[in-house]
Amino acid sequence: QVQLVESGGGLVQPGGSLRLSCAASGFTFSSYAMSWYRQAPGKEREFLAIISSGGTTYYADSVKGRFTISRDNAKNTVYLQMSSLKPEDTAVYCCHANPGDYWGQGTQVTVSS
Repeated sequence: QVQLVESGGGLVQPGGSLRLSCAASGFTFSSYAMSWYRQAPGKEREFLAIISSGGTTYYADSVKGRFTISRDNAKNTVYLQMSSLKPEDTAVYCCHANPGDYWGQGTQVTVSS
């Protein structure tokens, strides 16, 4: 069955960095566009970044220049490198696969001193 499993979240100080991973299984990963979203308490889910099957990337303005999405098709994994983190980046971060509209369960990122 399809699985998307995020990891790499945690507590980080403002200005710090984290790398999130999303391991995929159950579908042909290399043929899918992969995205990252986040949802903070009381807020709507927010699109962050997408990487196409061919490697083209696109970012939301809120994270452009600070976050980098990448993929390793040999490992069926998509990454989100996050730097210059701010308290407002605190949220549950989820990966998404399209087509198929597959979602992972999310990983918590907390930015706090």
